Amino acid sequence: MKALIVEDKAYIRKSLLNLLRQNHNDIEVIGECASVKEAVTVTKACKPELIFLDINLEDGTGFEFLEQTQQLSFKTIFITAYEEFALKALKAGAVDYILKPIDVAELKTAIEKLASLSVAVQKQQIQTAKQVWNNDPTKIIISLQDSYQVIDLSELMYFQSDKGYTTFYCVNNKKYLASKTLKEFEEVLNLSNFTRPHQSYIVNLKYIDRYDKSGTIFLKNGAKIPVSSRKKEQFLKHLFSWDQQK
Repeated sequence: MKALIVEDKAYIRKSLLNLLRQNHNDIEVIGECASVKEAVTVTKACKPELIFLDINLEDGTGFEFLEQTQQLSFKTIFITAYEEFALKALKAGAVDYILKPIDVAELKTAIEKLASLSVAVQKQQIQTAKQVWNNDPTKIIISLQDSYQVIDLSELMYFQSDKGYTTFYCVNNKKYLASKTLKEFEEVLNLSNFTRPHQSYIVNLKYIDRYDKSGTIFLKNGAKIPVSSRKKEQFLKHLFSWDQQK
């Protein structure tokens, strides 16, 4: 597999190159780039099958590079720092990434995961990550057992956690089970139209039909969601604040 490294820090490029040479003989690095402009030129000329792409480059972002090369077919593994907002975007899109400084085990895992992923599906994942990056997180892609599911947040009624798993309940009686905790999704999504009335539930405010003062939310589809006593005050603030904004 022909690969291109797009990273503006020389020591990161060198570290990644050495790790690939030592552990991944099936990957041939055909070039290194430090800028969007240079990466676009090399990608169009050499047509790599895999690109290790930094988010923040010296003349733009990795997303800008992908916009300019969207007609080409290649897979992408992002390179990012833990503290960057980019990491939140990548998690929301379920996009593969490796953290700086690069760890050999993380690199191996990302490459293995990418092998079973089609270019088309990954491009869809990246589009979701880009929306979050641009503060327009209208969709989420969740990893299911044998596929990836795109969910429009406006159609998500509520999600519920249970022993490390999260079930998404959507309109038209659709539901999906993901092997991540509710907290993980809460950390990476813009949930301004949602409320968490209970440790195990996050609810879309627009699907609430009524609230029983005894401590139960009734949704428009008939579902009942409990409100814990310690979250009741916060929930009511969310509910009345959202109602006034409509």
